[in-house]
Amino acid sequence: MTPKTLYVINHSGGKDSQAMTAWLATRIPHDQLILIHAPLGRVEWPGTIEHIQHTKPPDVPLLFAHVASGKDLLQRIAERGKFPDKGRRWCTSDFKRGPIEREVRRYLAAHPEYGGRVVNCMGMRAEESSDRAKAQPLTLSSRNSKAGRTWLDWLPIHSWKLADVLREVERANQRLHWAYEQGMSRLSCSFCILASQKDLRTAARLRPDLYHEYVALEQRIKHTLSPSRKPLPMIVDGYDQLPIF
Repeated sequence: MTPKTLYVINHSGGKDSQAMTAWLATRIPHDQLILIHAPLGRVEWPGTIEHIQHTKPPDVPLLFAHVASGKDLLQRIAERGKFPDKGRRWCTSDFKRGPIEREVRRYLAAHPEYGGRVVNCMGMRAEESSDRAKAQPLTLSSRNSKAGRTWLDWLPIHSWKLADVLREVERANQRLHWAYEQGMSRLSCSFCILASQKDLRTAARLRPDLYHEYVALEQRIKHTLSPSRKPLPMIVDGYDQLPIF
């Protein structure tokens, strides 16, 4: 008898993860589904875990992939003396991809009924960026296809437009995370290295205490969150007399 395949839904709490979850839940037997979330602590939008719990299928397990060191993103940035950037997105590898892959491997080892067969589902869409447009929707992960595992990485909604995402969330009779309703266009870290000026300003308005932590960190390490190399007060508050690190 061929083992069942495990489908792992990577869920950030964002609109794409939410739509992907709703769509897959109508197509994959729920005993072959798990959700996994990498908590980001104080830099994550408040209510993210509760939002995932509220919108996921009630009979599908939700796993958490914590960073093994216990350190949060701001602590690691302070240690490194630099923020991540587009070319060195160690924030993704260290705080999301690595911990998630570790927990999936543990889950497979504890559940031999899947025979090491896993499809890792991620909600990236081609419309979001030129890099994501070039991504292959289905690939074999050579890094993770070891020790008796066959691991595929799948982008189920890669071809979807924003309208498709919103339509699927509506079909599921759900609402988006509250941060979208307050003006955010994407949901990742509250202050993301890839965020637009509008999103950074919105995040500063919604989370002023965290904003001031980021400003203080920029000043301490002499490096900026924004790849423009403009300090956050210059972007958010419009100050034009600040030094560019």
